Amino acid sequence: MPRIYRIRYIPSETIDLSSDRLLYRDENYLITEWEPIKPRDDIKYGISCVFLNKGWKISAIMNESKELIYWYCDIVDIEYNKETDTYFLYDLLTDIKIMPDGRLKIYDLDELATAFEANLITDRQLFMSLRQSDDLLKLIYSNDIPEIVKSIIRDHTGIGALA
Repeated sequence: MPRIYRIRYIPSETIDLSSDRLLYRDENYLITEWEPIKPRDDIKYGISCVFLNKGWKISAIMNESKELIYWYCDIVDIEYNKETDTYFLYDLLTDIKIMPDGRLKIYDLDELATAFEANLITDRQLFMSLRQSDDLLKLIYSNDIPEIVKSIIRDHTGIGALA
């Protein structure tokens, strides 16, 4: 079973996600299901698909009835240590929320600038965040990204009830 860590710069924290249930992994995808680490009234459950070659973590955020509330996309820098079977997901701050009606919300560009100004992230990570965000937004604008992710999850796990 792999170890999975999420490393955040703002706030500075490392969170062990290894308790998430691994549903599938290969060289392209890491698919997990999870419950929030800290109890929340608005989020009770989720399924995440990490696009290992793209630097995206796209999560279906669900309520207590496992009904989709929205999709949440994290831009991440991924390191994998084969010897320890450990994934390090460095949060590159930019987040994209896709509402069920297709509206988009983009978050934390100010944090991206703050992290860069404070030397918390490197030039490479700043450029990576911007490029990966741009690539994902282009895909969102030209395709039905929720349907693509649902298809990937269904094809690799058999879970097909992501409404």
